[in-house]
Amino acid sequence: MGSPRLIPVADRAGVDALTHVNAMTVDVEDYFQVTAFERHISRANWDRVPHRVEGCVDRILGLFSQHDVKGTFFTLGWIAARYPAMVRRIVTEGHELASHGWEHVRVTEQSRSEFRADVTRTKSVLEDTGGCSVLGYRAASYSIGERNLWALKVLEEAGYHYSSSIYPIRHDIYGMPGGPRFQFKPRSDSSFLEIPITTLDIGGQKLPCGGGGYFRLFPYAFSRWAMRRVNRLDRQSCVFYFHPWEIDPDQPRQRHLRAKTRVRHYLNLHRMEARVDSLLRDFCWGRMDEIFLTEGGRG
Repeated sequence: MGSPRLIPVADRAGVDALTHVNAMTVDVEDYFQVTAFERHISRANWDRVPHRVEGCVDRILGLFSQHDVKGTFFTLGWIAARYPAMVRRIVTEGHELASHGWEHVRVTEQSRSEFRADVTRTKSVLEDTGGCSVLGYRAASYSIGERNLWALKVLEEAGYHYSSSIYPIRHDIYGMPGGPRFQFKPRSDSSFLEIPITTLDIGGQKLPCGGGGYFRLFPYAFSRWAMRRVNRLDRQSCVFYFHPWEIDPDQPRQRHLRAKTRVRHYLNLHRMEARVDSLLRDFCWGRMDEIFLTEGGRG
């Protein structure tokens, strides 16, 4: 691997004098588009339910601005087509615009040709809307793994430079527990990178510490400790993610959910924004492209 990104930090409480720049990422989708609600809210009804993503993204942009943080926004094409002004604001404020696919269909549910059409269409719409190049992609629900690694080659052929679609943990919906913990080249003859979500190695076991529901489940002190450990012992930049709906405890509540689904989606939503605020203060953050596609961070 290449040398990790390091920057000097002057007199900042809780941050090392020489610290890693970690990647702050947002998966831009609305609450009704999550995989867990597929059986409860059909895609045919998406335009009929209340939309809340624009207000949530506005709050996130304000929060990032307060901490002078630039991040990467993996955005659904479906969202970009309906909220072009929001997409342009993301770009205007200095953040990286990246692809999250068209309408949150898992790669495991797509054929090679369907996936190619999806990522090509989304890239084109995002670039036309944002007026910038789109280099990165993140699969819905981290749905690239051992059985469909062909998707990484399709992404490269479609003009993407990197993917952040593998979570190297064991999970009932996604995960590639045997996958590398840090950025790697799927093919030796290519510069294309896969940049997994961050995990912590404890005794050979990979524990999730890269955001999402785990960040709401675990105490904040654990997440901070785990990420600092990755920075200091592994000497690698962390990749953290969250969703706009996770800072929205007032979102419409769905009925007839299984207990596991209800807990996963709604647990500690009221604490999430404050925790993200603490995270922005306690670490140094940057965009995926500037951390991993520069000469110092390229694998």
